[in-house]
Amino acid sequence: MRFKNVYIEALACHLPDNIVTSDDIEKRLAPVYDRLKLPYGRLEMMTGIKERRFWNPGTSPSQVSSIAGKLAIVNSGINQEDIGCLINASVCRDFLEPATAALVHHNLGLPKNNLVYDISNACLGVLNGMINIANMIELGQIQAGLVVAGENGGPLVDSTIESLLNNPSLTRSEIKASFASLTIASAAVGVVLVHKDLTQNKHRLLGGYSQAASQFNNLCRGNDDSKAQIDNWLPLMKTDAETMMREGCGLAGQTWDHTKNILEWVNDDVNHVFCHQVGHGHRKLLYETLSLELKKDFSTLEYLGNTGAASLPSTLALGAEKGLLESGDRIALLGIGSGLNSLMLGVEW
Repeated sequence: MRFKNVYIEALACHLPDNIVTSDDIEKRLAPVYDRLKLPYGRLEMMTGIKERRFWNPGTSPSQVSSIAGKLAIVNSGINQEDIGCLINASVCRDFLEPATAALVHHNLGLPKNNLVYDISNACLGVLNGMINIANMIELGQIQAGLVVAGENGGPLVDSTIESLLNNPSLTRSEIKASFASLTIASAAVGVVLVHKDLTQNKHRLLGGYSQAASQFNNLCRGNDDSKAQIDNWLPLMKTDAETMMREGCGLAGQTWDHTKNILEWVNDDVNHVFCHQVGHGHRKLLYETLSLELKKDFSTLEYLGNTGAASLPSTLALGAEKGLLESGDRIALLGIGSGLNSLMLGVEW
């Protein structure tokens, strides 16, 4: 896919105030650690995640998505009456029905003549939302669009800990499938994309490539959320982290080759790289597979953990806030999500 008229006009990241360290999580799991003789410090050592953030209990995805969306609109400087589409793209949703985007649209007071819907594609949701908006801008259907995501990882981490503590027969090998769930965290993000006639910031979305390896759809699965409104229902997720890292990076290597061909880039053309934040093992293998220099990466996993669909765009937003990006920089956005799917985009800042 190539775009001629699409610009990323603004980004916004909204983070929780509550910080939970990997040590805090291991203290809660002390009975399991002691029974299985697991070394304390294992969670941070294996993932590189020192801490993550969680919303206050009772916080809904639409609430934090609305805050991030409002910040993105303000940062863009555009009139919100120009927004023609709102997409909510987080893994977490308020309800099975209606779309969480409907709540965000109402909260923000966006125009009635909007397209309003959710996109769900694991950790790739926001990037997929950006492509949807970009296509509509290219077709002349809208002048501007907003993508939001509000991820709430706290309930998953709490239910994972409870499940592990309540399983007296748990073994060392069995705990591995739940380990990735302990890296999940919370964040909210907003992205405003506009037609070139509206842009002031000139951050052009060039295009990219998407590829699937759906034979690996069983490597990471959350439980059936059709029961989410039933009393005592707990969100849980099982992940074959080692296989998923290996196959995901293999898929990423193929996707990156196609992306470079479409953008007419070589690795040396890239100034900065932002990827989905999982853990330092994944990060190292990804850059080795793609033959990219690790120094071009901007990492947030150490203090944010894995924030799902908000991960890559919030990392991009934080990098921009820190003044990391300069006019003319070529930026690679490397998305990988369970399924397996990979979507990579190029941006000229």
